[in-house]
Amino acid sequence: MAVNISYVTLGATDFEAGLAFYDRVMAAIGWARFAVHGTFAGYGPGGESGGQTVWVCRPFDGGEASFGNGTMLAFGADTHAEVDAFHAAAMAAGGADEGAPGPRPQYTPDWYAAYLRDPAGNKLAIVCTAGQEVAA
Repeated sequence: MAVNISYVTLGATDFEAGLAFYDRVMAAIGWARFAVHGTFAGYGPGGESGGQTVWVCRPFDGGEASFGNGTMLAFGADTHAEVDAFHAAAMAAGGADEGAPGPRPQYTPDWYAAYLRDPAGNKLAIVCTAGQEVAA
């Protein structure tokens, strides 16, 4: 039986700031918000809810959003340009850099990625392994 990841949820203590960040960042890779239910917002490819999705929300218990050390959500990209655009959108929207776009040959020869944190401190990555030419 094949099992897929259905969705990932990321906490946002400041829900409006979370929406502003993810609206900009997700647009850079062709994702968009498809729903808001109270203090939950869903994002999917092309703004669709079918398939894998990411939800940004206030924690159910009303406490502060927190993140785990070593926890990271990684998006797949088709091109290096998508990696670059995602990272640039994140920085413009108040994200914190954890590793600028570029090759990471220590992982695989074709690994091109960027790493960042959203305003709540959640760690995100975007990775392209399409084997494009990588400038040294």
